This record gives sequence, structure tokens and C-alpha cells, in this order.
Amino acid sequence: MSQLKLAVEQVTPFRQNCTIIWDDATKHGVVIDPGGDVDRLLETITTFGLHIDQILLTHGHIDHAGGAARLREELSLREGVPVPIWGPSEEDKFLLDGLQVTGEGYGMTDARPVTPDRWLHEGDHVVIAGHKFEVLFCPGHTPGHIVFVDRHLGFGIFGDVLFRGSVGRTDFPYGDSELLLTSIREKLLPLDDSFVFLCGHGARSTIGQERKTNPFVGEQA
Repeated sequence: MSQLKLAVEQVTPFRQNCTIIWDDATKHGVVIDPGGDVDRLLETITTFGLHIDQILLTHGHIDHAGGAARLREELSLREGVPVPIWGPSEEDKFLLDGLQVTGEGYGMTDARPVTPDRWLHEGDHVVIAGHKFEVLFCPGHTPGHIVFVDRHLGFGIFGDVLFRGSVGRTDFPYGDSELLLTSIREKLLPLDDSFVFLCGHGARSTIGQERKTNPFVGEQA
């Protein structure tokens, strides 16, 4: 079994957790949610001597996907082969199509529209650093949000669905708070208490901690 390593870079003015995960033996890995600050991400990839095989997106918001198009171009030139983008689900296509316009509104002039090479759906799997991660469809924050979980490792990447002590925003025209809470209760809370997850912003947490203390979906909610 490969030895999984990761680096988290907080990118964009929203301080979004872009996660780079790799196999320390082969140095092959993936980048998850490159929202921006692509030069810094490339520097980190170079520092660790990594070969990026894929870019993965949990959803289509600017702070998670705004740098994906440029990063794909830069990495494809470095690797000499196309580096594909997978995810999210196609319900987020309208967000990915509008990344440049959205970015301009926040002063993020490097953001560009992006079309994934493959949309991801419930039950799909992706290989991250030699480990098979399951794709779970968790809409509510956005219509096409997905998360990546490895039940064997007890580890996942949740994007903006569940946070330490909070949940994803739904105050967008397309947000759905009931759907988000249903996604969390039916897809995430059934995971083991010891399951560790990284979220799109802020500190990591465990399912057990959120089950007990999260004011939105925990035992006291």
C-alpha cells in the first residue's frame, strides 16, 4: 500500500484549502480544488518533486475551481501528457462556465471557465496516491457537489459540505439547506466516528466530533 502524503495550500482571498495528495514512493499524485494562486501551487509541486496525474474538483465555486484551467495547461506542459480534470457532477456546469465573470467580480482576474474531462457521479471511484476513493454525491451547497472518501483509510475530502462546527452555505439562488443537511446525514454521518476529513476552509475534523457537537447536524441540532 502506498504511503499517502499531503500538503494543504490556502488559496484565493477566501483562504480555500487546496489539497495536494501524493504517494511518497512514486511522487505521483493529484491536486484537489485549485481555486487560484496557481504559481504558488506549481512551486509546491516542484518543491516536493511531484508528478500530478489528475486535478479533482468537488464543486464549481470560484475559490475551488478558478485556477483549474490554467493549472491543467501548466501541468500538461510539464508532464508532456494531458493532465485531466475530473469532477464535479454536471449540475455545476453553469458555475464552471461562469468562472471568469465571477472572478472579475472578486478581482480574481486569472480565473477562466473550465470544462472537466469527466463528470463524476455517486458510486464512481478515483485513485488518489494509490488509494481508491469513492465518490459521494452531496448536493445542497451547490447542485453538483461531490466528496471523496476512502473508508479503509478513514479519510476524506469534503469540500464545502461539512465543516468543523458548521456546514456549507446555502444562501445562493441555487442553494438548498434541506438538501445539504440530508446529504450530510445520509452520506457522511454514517461514516465511522474516527473518520478524518479535510474541508474547503478551516481546520480538519472527525465525523465523531461533528456528530456530537455540530450545531447544525449533531446530536443537539
